Amino acid sequence: MKNIILVVFSLFFGLGLQAQISEEIFESFKLQERRKIKYYIPENYDETKKYPLVVVLDGEYLYDQVLAVSKYYSEFQGMPESIVLGIFQKEDDNRWKDCAYDEDSGLPTEQGSAFFEFLSMEVIAFISTTYNVAPFKVFVGYDITANFGNYYLFKDRSLFNAFISISPYLAPEMESRIPQRLSELDQKIFYHLIVEGEKSKNRSQIMDLHKNLSTINRENIQYYFDEYPDADQTSVVAYGFGKAWDTTFKIFKPISPKEYKEEILSSEEPVYNYLENKYNAIEKLFGFRKTVELNDIMAIYAASRKKEDFESLKPLSDLCKREFPDSMLGFYFEGEYYEQLGEPKKAMRTFEKAFQMEEIDFLTKDMALDKIDAIKADFGY
Repeated sequence: MKNIILVVFSLFFGLGLQAQISEEIFESFKLQERRKIKYYIPENYDETKKYPLVVVLDGEYLYDQVLAVSKYYSEFQGMPESIVLGIFQKEDDNRWKDCAYDEDSGLPTEQGSAFFEFLSMEVIAFISTTYNVAPFKVFVGYDITANFGNYYLFKDRSLFNAFISISPYLAPEMESRIPQRLSELDQKIFYHLIVEGEKSKNRSQIMDLHKNLSTINRENIQYYFDEYPDADQTSVVAYGFGKAWDTTFKIFKPISPKEYKEEILSSEEPVYNYLENKYNAIEKLFGFRKTVELNDIMAIYAASRKKEDFESLKPLSDLCKREFPDSMLGFYFEGEYYEQLGEPKKAMRTFEKAFQMEEIDFLTKDMALDKIDAIKADFGY
C-alpha cells in the first residue's frame, strides 16, 4: 500500500517538478573528479525566505522518492518548502568507495574523508551560497550511505539536524559510538532508524544500536525507531519516509484536533502561550519565522472561549492585526476581550472598527453588527 502511495506522489507531482530540478556535473577539487548532482528548488522560491536543505545520498535510488514525499508534505503544510539535493553514486561503485571505512578503526578511509569534505565543503557550500538555505538540514541514506551520515555527528557541531538512517550497514563500534555522541551533543537532533523485518547479517548490530539509543533521555535528542516486518532489505526504502517526515516536522504542522484536545485544553498555562511557544520553537529549530496559520489562530480563539481564558484574547487580537491587517479578526477578538472585561463602550467602538474590515473565515460583518446592537440594547448607547 505504501509503495502505491509513493507512486501516486511521484505521478501527482512529477510533471510539475521538471522545471524546478537542476542536474549538474560538479567538478570536485576534494575528489579530483566530476560527480553528478541534482537539486530541486521550490517553484515559489522567494529570496526573502529561507529553506531547509534535504541531502540525499544514493541519488539513483532515493532521490525521486524523497523529493516526492517532500513535495507532498510541503504542499499540505506538513513541512516547510525545502531544497532537496541528491548525490549520485552508482557509477563505478562510488557509493562503496565514498563511504568506505577502515575495518579496524571504523573511521572513513582516505577516499571517505575526501567525500566527507566534498559533501560539506563543496556541494552543500555551493547550494548555500547560491540559495537561501536555512540552518536546518536533513540527511538521508541507505545501508552504507546511512552509516556514512553518522560521521557528521562527530564534528564540534553536527552539520545535520535530522538523520534518516535506513537499514544502515554500520561500521565497527558504531552501535556504541553514535549513542555516546548523541548523549554529548547540545543541539537538537532528530534520529530515525528504519529497519526491515527480514534477517540480515548486520541486524544484530543495528538492534544493539537501537537498544543503546533508546536509553538516551535528553530533550534535545528525538529518537525514533521503525521496524517493518513485511519489508525486505530492498523494499524497506519505500516504507519509512512518510513517518520520518511526520515526526521531524511535527511542530511545523498546523494545530490538529488531537493537539488541540490533548495539549492546549489540558494545559494550565494561558492559551495564548501555547501559540507563542509553538512559533518560537519553529523559529529556533528551522531558523526562520513561520507566518501564523489562520487554523492556529482559530484554534487558540476557540480554546480561549472554551476555557474562559479571556485574557488570551488581547495578545491574540494584537497578533491578528499584524498577521491579517485587512481582516476583522483583530478588532473582533479585541471587542470580545473588552466585552468580557466589562467595558461595553470600548467593546462597541472596537466592534464598529471590526465591521469596517474584511470578513474572514467564520467572522462576518453581521456578527459584528449583532454585537454592536446587543451592547446598545443592554446599555442604552
